Amino acid sequence: MANFIQFVNELSKLDKQATDELTNKLHTKTIQKGAYLLENGEKCRKIFFIDQGLVKTYFNGKDKAFIMKFFPENSMFTVLDSYIQITVSNYTILALETTTTTFIYKSDLEALCTKHHSIETFFRKLVSYTSINMMKRISEMLEENATERYNHFLKEHSQLLQRISLGDLANYLGITQVSLSRIRAKK
Repeated sequence: MANFIQFVNELSKLDKQATDELTNKLHTKTIQKGAYLLENGEKCRKIFFIDQGLVKTYFNGKDKAFIMKFFPENSMFTVLDSYIQITVSNYTILALETTTTTFIYKSDLEALCTKHHSIETFFRKLVSYTSINMMKRISEMLEENATERYNHFLKEHSQLLQRISLGDLANYLGITQVSLSRIRAKK
């Protein structure tokens, strides 16, 4: 929980009362590798923080999975459209390792946002950064070729290479494993 609060404070400094009330609404859960934090068709009602472990968000297309993002330790995230609009999610969140997460329910966060301006500021900034990151991801997929996407992944997320499968990496890059093998062979 301390890392969750530290993350919040980096976006918006909380006073003691806001910190105490936020801490009282946090929950921690450990899930095993291969377990779901959210399944396609469920409503996302939580904001998650990864204390330890690794998860991926993905959806299934016609013939393959498309991985939107990997979230390792010290990442905060949600399925934004489902969370904001209270609609069923097209995405699934899957633990790639045994993962400990701290989370807060939407209803609790909304009540805290109403009561504490600093928590509302944190949430606004979190949504803003999440939107920016989604736009970067979309731009990367539309504007970069496969080699550029792979190089970008190495630059930004090289620490994940030993933690994810080549199949997941290929799905994240939007290419086949054969194409990924060719790109890696040229390095």
